[in-house]
Amino acid sequence: MDAQGLPGAGVPLEHKFLSGGTQNEIYLLTRGDFQCVIRIPPANAPADRDSGIVREWRIIEALDGTDVPHTSAVAVCEDHSVLGRTFYLMGFVDGWSPMSMKDRKWPEPFNSDLELRKGLGYQLAEGIALLSKVDWQAKGLQTLGRPDGFHDRQVDRWLRFFNRIKARELEGMDTVTEWLRNHRPLDYIPGLMHGDYQFANVMFKNEVPAKLAALVDWEMGTVGDPKLDLAWMIMNWPDDTSAPTSGYVDLQGMPTRDQIVEHYAKVSGRQVDDLDYYLILARWKMAIVLEQGFQRAGSDPKLLAFGPVIEKSMKEAAEFASTTDYRYTGG
Repeated sequence: MDAQGLPGAGVPLEHKFLSGGTQNEIYLLTRGDFQCVIRIPPANAPADRDSGIVREWRIIEALDGTDVPHTSAVAVCEDHSVLGRTFYLMGFVDGWSPMSMKDRKWPEPFNSDLELRKGLGYQLAEGIALLSKVDWQAKGLQTLGRPDGFHDRQVDRWLRFFNRIKARELEGMDTVTEWLRNHRPLDYIPGLMHGDYQFANVMFKNEVPAKLAALVDWEMGTVGDPKLDLAWMIMNWPDDTSAPTSGYVDLQGMPTRDQIVEHYAKVSGRQVDDLDYYLILARWKMAIVLEQGFQRAGSDPKLLAFGPVIEKSMKEAAEFASTTDYRYTGG
């Protein structure tokens, strides 16, 4: 921190654990009046997490100067002699996360005022809409992903992943796989995408009306098709939001799915007439991603709970593929 010229030199450094698990640990660092957050893999994390940390750093650094709500980029360190792992420092966000809610209740006044709650949904959609507009080439992110042929590679890439972990058949998977091989989006405009976009990976400011403070957790960030972020966000969004919903957050009072999509299109400037394609791809991919955790579950009840979720996601993807009137096959 001294070598980077950060404030508070000579003042004792204090730390407080915020969150973390097998992938990364996050601590609040305080040195005098200066605060920042460190994101670092635990000592026993796989070696590739170090390159993942650098990847995340490149994204948050690229977001500086954009309209995307984000944590500021403070410093990065790849010298393992410092803390044993690659890590970076980012700005502290004074806000709240939907993942910190108790009993699935939104903080007041969003819990009791359903009209105010609408803003949470619109802000969530706006976050990735703004992200999709970032000039990733001007920000030097040409090597972050492989945007050329993104959709051509999706099926084979995730099938290889599935076959490495395969221990059972998933009903409907062959149907969805074949559908995806024979369909393509109406257009494909590469852009920066989050990769796991949902309420769990954003923070809101401590103010009313709702305002995003930051998009966080960039482990899956890449240059690809931003509309897949939208589909990932809304694939389980109910058509009717007038009643309480199940899940890790209650979507009662939120904008409808159509309203969310309309807002995304307005802010991003992207057409969404081919959203069915992305919804099918998102459900298929979700099932495959969760299957890895399920196969490694052992006696872990949280991972074992993925089982029915995976089956439901793949089955719904197959039913959607069989009933949608989306026909574009590329060319």
